[in-house]
Amino acid sequence: MPTMNVDVNQNGNPGTTDLLDASAELEEFDFSKLSDKPRPLNIERQSSCEVMLLGELSSLSLPPISLRNADISSHKVEHEDHIGSVLNTPRPQTVSEPHQMVAEAREALNQSLVYFRGQPVGTIAALENSEEKLNYDQVFVRDFVPSALAFLMEGRPEIVKNFILKTLRLQSWEKKIDRFQLGEGVMPASFKVLHDPVRKHETLVADFGETAIGRVAPVDSGFWWIILLRAYTKSTGDTSLAEMPECQKGMRLILSLCLSEGFETFPTLLCADGCCMIDRRMGVYGYPIEIQALFFMSLRCALLLLKHDQEGKEFIDRIVKRLHALSYHMRSYFWLDKKQLNDIYRYKTEEYSHTAVNKFNVIPDSLPDWVFDFMPDCGGYFIGNVSPARMDFRWFCLGNCIAILSSLATPEQSNAIMELIEERWEELVGDMPLKVCYPAIENHEWRIITGCDPKNTRWSYHNGGSWPVLLWFLTAACIKTGRPHIARKAIEKAETRLMKDSWPEYYDGKLGRYIGKQARKNQTWSIAGYLVAKMFLEDPSHVGMITLEEDRQMKPGLLKRSNSWTC
Repeated sequence: MPTMNVDVNQNGNPGTTDLLDASAELEEFDFSKLSDKPRPLNIERQSSCEVMLLGELSSLSLPPISLRNADISSHKVEHEDHIGSVLNTPRPQTVSEPHQMVAEAREALNQSLVYFRGQPVGTIAALENSEEKLNYDQVFVRDFVPSALAFLMEGRPEIVKNFILKTLRLQSWEKKIDRFQLGEGVMPASFKVLHDPVRKHETLVADFGETAIGRVAPVDSGFWWIILLRAYTKSTGDTSLAEMPECQKGMRLILSLCLSEGFETFPTLLCADGCCMIDRRMGVYGYPIEIQALFFMSLRCALLLLKHDQEGKEFIDRIVKRLHALSYHMRSYFWLDKKQLNDIYRYKTEEYSHTAVNKFNVIPDSLPDWVFDFMPDCGGYFIGNVSPARMDFRWFCLGNCIAILSSLATPEQSNAIMELIEERWEELVGDMPLKVCYPAIENHEWRIITGCDPKNTRWSYHNGGSWPVLLWFLTAACIKTGRPHIARKAIEKAETRLMKDSWPEYYDGKLGRYIGKQARKNQTWSIAGYLVAKMFLEDPSHVGMITLEEDRQMKPGLLKRSNSWTC
């Protein structure tokens, strides 16, 4: 497989003008009809659970998390040898205090930094000291997001800026897999720094899917890139990075891919298995909730970042139309609660014309038995997939959390998702937060859907495994919906084992009691996810850089189908 070598100038920037002179205020970002004005977070409970206001949250006895004085210059550019100290630190045999976990997480996050020509440009996937590193020594776009949020909150935005510029430079290179050229806007799944000790020269090598398991291009990388660019802008108030012609072009290239017209009759994005965090065949082919929620959020972020010049306005008009259609489609057809479940149970089939109620011709007999017991009287969630004659009723954590953070979910739906998490705590949280999906598929269904994937056996990896990185998604969603006590409870549960188990990538079992059978330890996004969750609870105002308030123009006045949203 050919590799793509990227040479960048000595100061680490891809031939761009200096950004440091720009000091425009964030409030000048009046780029769309979708309002993004910061509002005080409403931390008051919306229903029967305990009430906790911001004042109470700020008084929590949490350790200060500060990396501002960290001497990152002391980390050398020796990319192969810089990961040893954390791995050789003796592990405590008893449960540690939270401040000890925070201290170790800080150190581990610093140890995971990757340098390119003297500048930090990201974090490796895992502090792996075994000979079989696979691709865990690379910088993954999706994996870097919690690390980036931690750096932004700790006053080190230059690391995030470097990452954004390096991945932007990689996007511009030709991408071929087996003589087939990928779309111009595809962002890499990951990249690696190669050091030539003889020539004393470093290059970046990107992976656009040509070396990935299953050879699937990452659909989510471009979305995460736009979301991270907005988080950087929101956190720092520096609009000059997003206003760069290179960044504007990078966004337009990503948008060109996902807004292109074709044969589709739905506003959702058709995607293959393995194109997102669920990076193996798990039956998410079609319109997976994770991609649709990220698609929605990235469109809203792009709407705030695009310039109102001639090229930008063209995309802004297309985005606004797509957002209206996408929000209606998702809120109408992906949403499931007790009332909607009962309606599907009574569906008639083979309906024709615009009067059809069962628009996707879903056969009621395809409803799985587990969903009837799983659905509480109050609560609901966005199901995993909707396409002709098929509904995937599985719960997927990341997609539902992103739906809350992006306001794809209405306030009523957001609270219903929180109700479901509380009602089904054992199933979705268990002994180690948090289930990536529920329930696991097994037996004959597992053989057919996964292709007998030995890594995705039941209650393992992406087939019902528990992923500590999801803590930060849950925490942000809890704060946005006014339920920080849920996040605190989940974090306290994770603190009983996470550091003692050496920060695994994932856990196995129905309750997440066992370290994953192939899980890498010292996983960077497990470490960063915990740190970000703690930081969000310490200062909830930080959540604003990764959340979007509801847009009144997309408020679904006709969506009255689910009265249980407000029960």
